[in-house]
Amino acid sequence: MTTSHTERCAGADQGQDQDQDQDRPELRQVMEELVGSGFLGVQLRVSDARGTWAGSAGARELGSGAEPLTDGHFRIGSSTKSFVATTVLLLVAEGRIGLDTPADQYLPEFGLDRRITVRMLLQHTSGIFSHTGELLDDGTVVPGIPWQGKAWVDNRFHSYPPEELVRLSLSKAPRFAPGEGWSYSNTNYVLARLVIERATGRPFAEELRRRVLAPLGLTGTVAPGSSPEIPEPHHHGYYRYQDGGQELTIDVTRHDPSWVAAGGDMISTTRDLHTYFAALMGGRLLPAGLLAEMRTPEERIGYGLGLFAQDLGPAGGTVYHHNGATIGSAALMYGSADGRRVLTAALNHVDDPEMSLAASFQQAQQRLVAAVFSG
Repeated sequence: MTTSHTERCAGADQGQDQDQDQDRPELRQVMEELVGSGFLGVQLRVSDARGTWAGSAGARELGSGAEPLTDGHFRIGSSTKSFVATTVLLLVAEGRIGLDTPADQYLPEFGLDRRITVRMLLQHTSGIFSHTGELLDDGTVVPGIPWQGKAWVDNRFHSYPPEELVRLSLSKAPRFAPGEGWSYSNTNYVLARLVIERATGRPFAEELRRRVLAPLGLTGTVAPGSSPEIPEPHHHGYYRYQDGGQELTIDVTRHDPSWVAAGGDMISTTRDLHTYFAALMGGRLLPAGLLAEMRTPEERIGYGLGLFAQDLGPAGGTVYHHNGATIGSAALMYGSADGRRVLTAALNHVDDPEMSLAASFQQAQQRLVAAVFSG
């Protein structure tokens, strides 16, 4: 049996009033379906023509009767990449970084192919092998650092310097020549974060705070580096694995996220993600020209600079997003081109090496997007 909770908001993020008596049964139903499909808990926040609504369903942690949160902290996985890309583009606007400058100019110690530009890092067209491993076109899996099964569990508090991750990636054959293909590589964003630090002389967390978090008042968002801590309050994430023929499930809410680094290590809340994406899409963070470049997708997959573009057809138009999933936690972050319709969500669950909830996660995206943007 699941529990649900609703927070009725003033809709201030969108400058809209809200009917305090409204309910969103269609959103409640989708949340309950998600819990029924195997997710432990769901936190959802939506802004549209009806105002801003937030609710939750499921459980905060296994074996607990605690009411689910509507704005708890959670690990946002690859939604981190949008924050990294935005920070790079803010520095491009200042002339501190060149989008089409070779990344090697900022990071000569790695001996990067001089054809790889900063733009290619942000758009995943560099060809650099991902340090978390690659699935090749012929079905062959080329492993990177361990991030599944008992190997990850036993080393989940191990810290990886970003330079180690980059050097591992560069020891592998590139997927293709720079600019000649598309391949989602977490290492691209490890390098992008190092470019930020080299161009500014300051840690990424400090630059992020100065340029994005503080101006928007985002107090629940953290770039944790190698810290395993997550601010209270929060939902819990779990991992199921095999050890000596036994199936074990452990709480992995605390772990060192440096294994994925800038590819997906940040922590946030649905409220902070909501405020951030509304501001980004609404043109309140980047100059218009750079926002247009960020939203211009390459032709193969539809990925811009730290964003996916998705055409929902006549009913929904184009929406932009960057979702994320990490061990025991997942994030959804969608927005319309004007930033007036935004969906953010957090999902906590029991993860496993087979990623058995992957299909449910894809279906979750489709159901929620349809309900908010094409309803």
